[in-house]
Amino acid sequence: MAVSSTSGASNTANTSTANIAGSSSIAGNFDQFLTLLTTQLKNQSPLDPLDTNQFTAQLVQFAGVEQQLRTNETLGSLLSLSAAGTATNAVGFIGAKITADGATTQLNDGNAEWQVNVPRAGTATITIKNASGSVVQTMTKSLVAGDQAYKWDGKTSTGQDAAEGEYTVTIDAKDVAGEIMTAKTQIGGIVDGVDFTGSIPTLKIGAIGVPIDKVKSVVRTN
Repeated sequence: MAVSSTSGASNTANTSTANIAGSSSIAGNFDQFLTLLTTQLKNQSPLDPLDTNQFTAQLVQFAGVEQQLRTNETLGSLLSLSAAGTATNAVGFIGAKITADGATTQLNDGNAEWQVNVPRAGTATITIKNASGSVVQTMTKSLVAGDQAYKWDGKTSTGQDAAEGEYTVTIDAKDVAGEIMTAKTQIGGIVDGVDFTGSIPTLKIGAIGVPIDKVKSVVRTN
């Protein structure tokens, strides 16, 4: 009968332990761990006491969990501080002229510009499309080796003025020997806003968004 009573007490202790564990986090209050441990020791069966090795293993396990949870909290705080710092830095880009990898830029006041880089001199067929994907201009242009600017005056193939907005350039380049070569394009413009809705801030050039980690250069215009 005594054994049955002790077993009942053990069951009660287990229920109490579960309630305690569910009411608060171990990481939030280390005294809770001591309460759990004391309750376990008080209610263990005299006929089957807790093995010393098991007791030591529990101590190590609880301590490890406590340390890991606190480490996670610290890392979370550091990430928050880092995000705040990145946001502050992003705001500092407003008013600056930036360049970034890309093929889509804004046509404003009859002017759109891309930076182009090719490994060798040659010629290229340049195609410009509007935001809906329709071709508005196609032309052939000579290219020199290295970096150069390509400016578009906003005139369509029919000689009309294209509407202001987003336009994408495609460059099919060949060197003087007729070999196909890759033309890299970059866009540029004045940052007039910052979007914080994504995982990293996005700099805004009109309607064009440039992730801050894609920026290649920054120039202050004032």
